[in-house]
Amino acid sequence: MDQPEMILKEAMENHQNMIKQFKGVPGVKLERFEEGMKVKHCALSLVGEPIMYPEINRFLKLLHHCKISSFLVTNAQFPVEIINLKPVTQLYVSVDASTKDSLKKIDRPLFKNFWQRFLDSLTALAAKPQRTVYRLTLVKSWNVDELQAYAELVSLGCPDFIEVKGVTYCGESSASSLTMANVPWHEEVVRFVWELVDLIPDYEVACEHEHSNCLLIAHRKFKIGGEWWTWIDYNRFQELIQEYEDSGGARTFCAEDYMARTPHWALFGASERGFDPKDTRHQRKSGSKNIARC
Repeated sequence: MDQPEMILKEAMENHQNMIKQFKGVPGVKLERFEEGMKVKHCALSLVGEPIMYPEINRFLKLLHHCKISSFLVTNAQFPVEIINLKPVTQLYVSVDASTKDSLKKIDRPLFKNFWQRFLDSLTALAAKPQRTVYRLTLVKSWNVDELQAYAELVSLGCPDFIEVKGVTYCGESSASSLTMANVPWHEEVVRFVWELVDLIPDYEVACEHEHSNCLLIAHRKFKIGGEWWTWIDYNRFQELIQEYEDSGGARTFCAEDYMARTPHWALFGASERGFDPKDTRHQRKSGSKNIARC
């Protein structure tokens, strides 16, 4: 088994080697290049199931010692591991469907008792004091009509946030029957979110990122004085996790302890629709048809 120290060392080296390839490339800003060389965040997701790694807590401790934030995504099949997981900056659970039949169709789970493991994982998530997120990926014709069932799952796991995103089509594959017809338009995602919010009274639509075909639903506890505080104060998180480690876990903390005010351009309803006005967006100049679904 690979040791956490080796994994982190090689991951940081590989990251920096990839960034170096952009040096001198036309359009690359020097300050962004220099910023990219310093590893600040780590997303434990995409390939495999990171929570299964036996040394995941030691790896997280190494990340935080290096002042690197931790974003861990689990597919909600390992409830015991969720219970035993030490604090992370943000813990995601992939909620790819809201019924047993649709979850089996979409995720093709390995365990016979996958549905009970799924429910137990959401229950375990509810006990986590740090930031928790349901990640809902909408697949048109597969899981967009299960609103009431989704609402019931929200009441089970009580996440701080619900990230709703249209599925991304990555081309034909023998492992998937997805086509572009399964990719919802952005306005269809918006409509789904509004209908879901009507069923979960403690939540509101907070943010939007049209370019990613994604919206964020947030618990109302993050709306203070009429303003949303859905962003993360990373420096404060590092202070809190250090206090947690120094106290042997006695000094705990919660999501509200390291929240930051959401910038106006990221809010739902803003004219920027989630695109930072400080950046320049380059539109494709070719005459090819836009199939981005947003």
